[in-house]
Amino acid sequence: MTLRIGLAGLGTVGASVFRLLGEKVAHNAARCGREIRVTGVCARDRARDRGIDLSGVTWHDDPVALAASDDIDVFVELIGGEGDPAAAAVRTALSSGKSVVTANKALLAASGVELARLAEARGVTIGYEAAVAGGIPIIKTLREAVAGNRVSRVFGILNGTCNYILTRMEKEGITFEDCLADAQRLGYAEADPTFDIEGNDSAHKLAILAALAFGTEIDTDAIHLEGITAITLEDLETAAELGYRIKLLGVARLTDTGVEQRVTPTMVPKSLAMAGVEGVLNAVAVDGDEIDEIMLVGPGAGDRATASAVVGDILDLARGGNPPPVLGIPAKTLGEAKRARMRAHEGGYYIRLAVYDRPGAFASIATRMAEQSISLESIVQKGQRDPDDPENNVRRVVLITHETTEAQIRAALESILSDGQIVGRPQMIRIEKP
Repeated sequence: MTLRIGLAGLGTVGASVFRLLGEKVAHNAARCGREIRVTGVCARDRARDRGIDLSGVTWHDDPVALAASDDIDVFVELIGGEGDPAAAAVRTALSSGKSVVTANKALLAASGVELARLAEARGVTIGYEAAVAGGIPIIKTLREAVAGNRVSRVFGILNGTCNYILTRMEKEGITFEDCLADAQRLGYAEADPTFDIEGNDSAHKLAILAALAFGTEIDTDAIHLEGITAITLEDLETAAELGYRIKLLGVARLTDTGVEQRVTPTMVPKSLAMAGVEGVLNAVAVDGDEIDEIMLVGPGAGDRATASAVVGDILDLARGGNPPPVLGIPAKTLGEAKRARMRAHEGGYYIRLAVYDRPGAFASIATRMAEQSISLESIVQKGQRDPDDPENNVRRVVLITHETTEAQIRAALESILSDGQIVGRPQMIRIEKP
């Protein structure tokens, strides 16, 4: 019996999904035991040439009407956005007993628990492999492959735009602004790149992964968020000299006080595989009690990789059987998203300061660090003078700490600021432990 697909959204990903299902009918049928056909579509512009043949497919102007149609079995939502019409269409499909496949991380981050409860109440499910890390099968890995593990940490490079920018800055000595402009020209970054470079995109993905990993409700608001706009060439060069690379990491960790979630620039030892993930690639690692650590690397975006993930979810539905719960365990049993104490991260830190070159300045800084029981691994003076200092009386200094807590670091830095021994605010970057 043919599985009939309603496809809402015919942008680059939607057109690729349509093309992939049309070109691989026999291939897909051999893998799931039945034919899969797109029978209904919806998009904003009927006249647009998408390079696909829509003859024989019913066109709908309203995605909600498509989701409610009796002529489809599965609703595929590729519209995007956390609000309507995407949200209304997905709710309509689930309420009418249709499973949903989506690439919409914003919708899931905002309403994933509610939608999971609705799906499970109606005996259907939601496939969303494409919503996190594009072509990397991390959702299936967490929901199925490592389900027998107690996961203690999930972390990774979740945004290809940021990884591309940091990679080129390090490799080619290009400023952040010039690298961002190149990323926009090449289509790796949007005209308004704020959502990517400030870490919001990574935060949506991390919130979904944390819920799956730890059996809790999705809690995007709990994520401590920092983007990459403050990262300088000097930071990248110093990190390289010290044996690190700087990556924008999303990290969700189970602690004694709850779940710590953060998206921040992080110094990763070059010896770790995560440090070698370059360009627009994504990588996600999972720490479990039985598997220790596994890491998946692949394209985190792009129409082909995303379409591949969408079609994979469709094939799973076509095979039938009892799908796993949407968020790994039944939505009604999800634990409250208990937030870890703020700034509970433990590890070393990189700190860059612009210090006045005068007697007592360095002693004052060392004293403030000691007051917070912070031990320094190294102190590096960068150059003779600060190049941005017109009066030539400021030196740039880099401190590397031994393991400490973020609360201690922030307390020390606030004291240093109040002492008036530095110019501007310090740069602080976490060092991720292996």
